[in-house]
Amino acid sequence: MVKIYKPTKEEVAAAAGKTVRDVIAPGLKVLFCGINPGLYTAAVGRHFARPGNRFWPTLHRAGFTGRRLSPFEERELLGLGYGVTNMVARATATAAELSGEELVRGGRRLRAKVRKYGPAFVAFVGVGAYRTAFARPKAAVGLQDEKLEGASVWVLPNPSGLNANYRPEDLARLFRELREAVEALGART
Repeated sequence: MVKIYKPTKEEVAAAAGKTVRDVIAPGLKVLFCGINPGLYTAAVGRHFARPGNRFWPTLHRAGFTGRRLSPFEERELLGLGYGVTNMVARATATAAELSGEELVRGGRRLRAKVRKYGPAFVAFVGVGAYRTAFARPKAAVGLQDEKLEGASVWVLPNPSGLNANYRPEDLARLFRELREAVEALGART
């Protein structure tokens, strides 16, 4: 049984500016890149940890994982060939608190990570952040024309429960399209 930690309101409030350790290794099939950690996520130190965030259920529904993982099992992704990082490291209450310049700087830092670790795909979970960080104002969900340090680039909707534009089944379909593309290209494990 996975031990789950639920932070207090005070711990969540105190998490502003904290960071969450990357789940990353060389040669991943997919490196998922969030916008930045939310306060709840930073308080527990695990990616996409806020209750109501749809990242973990969506990964399972899309076939990336054989069962629904908890944020506290995030390191299990590495054995499957997947990892998680963020564009901007510092935690905020909402991504709207980030400046365009922070996203651009975060994009440069991400470029260095991709160069170092060499994933086959980088999947951005947040269309607007990707557009800003990489000066791609017309980018849409799906495979992008450009590469990032040799990695194929895929853009997905933000799985936050606050993003009501996408129903769970729509998120699963869009994430599944990425998984199928990775499998079709025989991305390295």
